[in-house]
Amino acid sequence: MTSGARTAPDPGRARRPSARRVRLAALAGFLACTGAHALDLPELMRLLAHRPSGQARFTEQRFVKGLDAPLLSSGVLEFQAPDRFSRHTLEPRDESVRVEGNTVTFSRGGRSRTLALDAAPEAVVAIEAVRGTLTGDGAVLQKWFRVSVAGEPGRWSMELVPQDTQSAGTLAAVRVEGRQAALDTIETRLADGTRTVMRITPVAAGAALPASAGPATAAAAPPAAPASAAP
Repeated sequence: MTSGARTAPDPGRARRPSARRVRLAALAGFLACTGAHALDLPELMRLLAHRPSGQARFTEQRFVKGLDAPLLSSGVLEFQAPDRFSRHTLEPRDESVRVEGNTVTFSRGGRSRTLALDAAPEAVVAIEAVRGTLTGDGAVLQKWFRVSVAGEPGRWSMELVPQDTQSAGTLAAVRVEGRQAALDTIETRLADGTRTVMRITPVAAGAALPASAGPATAAAAPPAAPASAAP
């Protein structure tokens, strides 16, 4: 009986990469060339800390269950590191929230009310969500929230979920989106399903702003304060 000759393997064929490996290698090369990489909290905080002040206009939509259309508002935002910022709403009515250090002032209809943040625990959580973001203070954010970051420096998002639901009151979560050191959107979700989406448009330093708003040096503003804290 004779046996057939066994064919030796082709060395060139054995070394030939699969199509999948070629695609993965191409993707890795593309990412390396573009410099894309996942962003983490410390890096995002460093980016944001590079912008200690700025100015912006905002438009806001508030989606409330039971209403057919969102409630609309607009105004000007102020921010000055390390701990001063405000939101001045111009439409549909003139009102403002101003924060400096541990003091917050609510103004509406010619009346103002000033109190310590410690006396308004629900306001503290909402305000620190923005103040910690604007100043790039990761320690403050992690004190009050469980923080998760996604994306890359050119387009990122950050989700803030209150650590203590009792202190947070009706606030369920805050989502912030931006590019590099600039904030684009702040979305606030309340426990009752109400959702507020604020879109932010930066204004160049020295640019004219609505006269009734006064000078502005802001990049973003706090979510709407709890009704119990307003005057």
